[in-house]
Amino acid sequence: MAIFSRLPKHLASIARRCIILLAFLIVSACTSTDTQAPAPPTMQSGFTACESTRPEMCTREYRPVCGHIDTGVRCVTAPCPSERHNTYGNACSACADENVIGYEIGDCASYGK
Repeated sequence: MAIFSRLPKHLASIARRCIILLAFLIVSACTSTDTQAPAPPTMQSGFTACESTRPEMCTREYRPVCGHIDTGVRCVTAPCPSERHNTYGNACSACADENVIGYEIGDCASYGK
């Protein structure tokens, strides 16, 4: 390199090594060591979302769930409840309701809803 030709030999050698080290540091700083994508956040712990295909028939077993029903209300200026809760006999009957977005195991009273 022409830049180092004016320097004494030992300084030119040190300068070349510094440039190589700097280039290595820049390249290594640009690489990512994170190989796993972060897990998507869940709405709530214990919350299970209903699938897009809704069940047409359900068994009559009683395993109560607290269904989260989308009210369709969306407020812009102030917070307002965008969902209400209803206890269903089981997960299948909860998700059979098209307005239910998901459920939690147990009746709504156990969650204070």
